[in-house]
Amino acid sequence: MADDDRSALQAPVTLDSLSKVMAAVEAALDKKAQDLVVLQVEHLSSIAEYFLIATGRSDIQVQSIARGIEERMTQANERPLAIEGLAHAHWVVLDYDDVVIHLFYQPAREFYRLESTWTDAHEVPLPEPFRSQARDLTSRALA
Repeated sequence: MADDDRSALQAPVTLDSLSKVMAAVEAALDKKAQDLVVLQVEHLSSIAEYFLIATGRSDIQVQSIARGIEERMTQANERPLAIEGLAHAHWVVLDYDDVVIHLFYQPAREFYRLESTWTDAHEVPLPEPFRSQARDLTSRALA
């Protein structure tokens, strides 16, 4: 059997939860998402292992961030269980089973303050270069 034939028979490689959320972080940052927070919630809920919370400056940017994440996850053979809120894009939820992504339009994020709901969650520090990229995007937005 040729190598190409064997590789076609193998199941697609799926990402572990941390790799999945970091792939979503990367995609969100590529679309200039701001105020990214990754929360580890597996000890608090059976819903997911990680939440990614991010903000867009407009409903159109929120939609763009969502589509960028969806494209990146598709490249990694990950499919969402559900996507909610994309039409109005004030709060978009992408459910990837063990990773749930919450994308907010800025006023909606301030209103819902989702991070304050999960105060016992552990914030996962973003690794480099994501941390620097997120900091730069936030600094430019404040300028």
